Amino acid sequence: MGGPSPFSSSSPSVLSMILPRVLIVSRRCVRKNKFVDFVGEYHLDLIVSYGAVPVIVPRVSGVHMLLDSFEPIHGVLLCEGEDIDPSHYDAEFSGLSSEELDEIRRLHISDTAIDREKDSIELHLARLCLERNIPYLGICRGSQVLNVASGGTLYQDIEKEMSRNGSNSVVHIDYDNYDGHRHSVRVVENTPLCSWFKESLDKETMLIKVNSYHHQGVKRLAERFVPMAYSDDGLIEGFYDPDRYNPEEGKFTMGLQFHPERMRRPDSEDFDYPGCPSAYQEFVKAVIAYQKKVNCSTNIKVAPKLDQEMEKKRKIIVRSFSLAKNLYTSSKHDMPQSEERELEAGAEFLESNMALSLHQEKRLKQMGATVRNASSYLEKLKMNEKRETMARSVMGKMSVEHLSELLSFYNMMGKVCSEVLERKLMET
Repeated sequence: MGGPSPFSSSSPSVLSMILPRVLIVSRRCVRKNKFVDFVGEYHLDLIVSYGAVPVIVPRVSGVHMLLDSFEPIHGVLLCEGEDIDPSHYDAEFSGLSSEELDEIRRLHISDTAIDREKDSIELHLARLCLERNIPYLGICRGSQVLNVASGGTLYQDIEKEMSRNGSNSVVHIDYDNYDGHRHSVRVVENTPLCSWFKESLDKETMLIKVNSYHHQGVKRLAERFVPMAYSDDGLIEGFYDPDRYNPEEGKFTMGLQFHPERMRRPDSEDFDYPGCPSAYQEFVKAVIAYQKKVNCSTNIKVAPKLDQEMEKKRKIIVRSFSLAKNLYTSSKHDMPQSEERELEAGAEFLESNMALSLHQEKRLKQMGATVRNASSYLEKLKMNEKRETMARSVMGKMSVEHLSELLSFYNMMGKVCSEVLERKLMET
């Protein structure tokens, strides 16, 4: 069938109901004397491969005031970046002298340049996820943002602060071997991380080797979280909220200090372990489930206000549909000639707007709907009570999940109809 598909790029609100959206904040760097915003390709590839759409939030001034414009938000993935401004946690208790802080800035010059705008954007998003139970995955800095947003603190410099406690020395960052660097972590049993890497874990040691690139890390873990892994110096390398972890129900709140997306064999795209991409896979699973819950609970919005002429046309069509409904529910197919003429307005509207794409027609048929053109409009209205009883019987046997998907789909189609109706009224 002809006509433009409402699933095309001209209908972003419809697409947002079909494709789950994951917000990712970019990182800023200077290239050729210009600022460039970027996100690591591995993150984007994995999000797309598991069925979600990454939406990049640019790190530009004032964006933290415009985050509402990025709705709907079905998930948030925060990853690399500079050190978080220590004023967001109790850094004054680090005990580092001004000389030591200066040395840290010299050693980690690219990471210690505080980016307050990025801090504002990401802390806002993290708190939004915590408030609304939006799935959240934090990698590296993203895990630190999650901990700080939840009331935890950070080591300003792991090497200097942890060495004072007599901890074993672990190299967490190697500037000369960015992707190839590995160090051991001990995975905690009965955690999501353990289930993902269980095929690769020795039951006695529970060790895997991970890639990392950071000089800061979790100092005091926020109370809501449970550790999933430790490095040999005692640093927490992964944590999650057990009360908000059930991907099938749209729950996922987790932070990983290491980089599973970069744990790949030399000169290959193959992962070091089969469990490496699982964090992204389960995160997107939660994002998709969360989107379904949001779509099911979202009421169809009222159409925008129209001018007097368009409002008159709208009322005529509404009147036509109202007569059609009464005709159907009363099972009486005889009506005055004047009302038959009023029905024609609805029939004409359907005739010009019932063209469906092959994809939509297939989807509608799968849902058990009957797809017809306007020529069969009156025939539809005369559908007998037996068919309605049969439909109710079929739905009565459907699972809650299938009924939720059905409701979500018809909510979507209602929005499509509202948008097409508004556009057609504007054109006439």
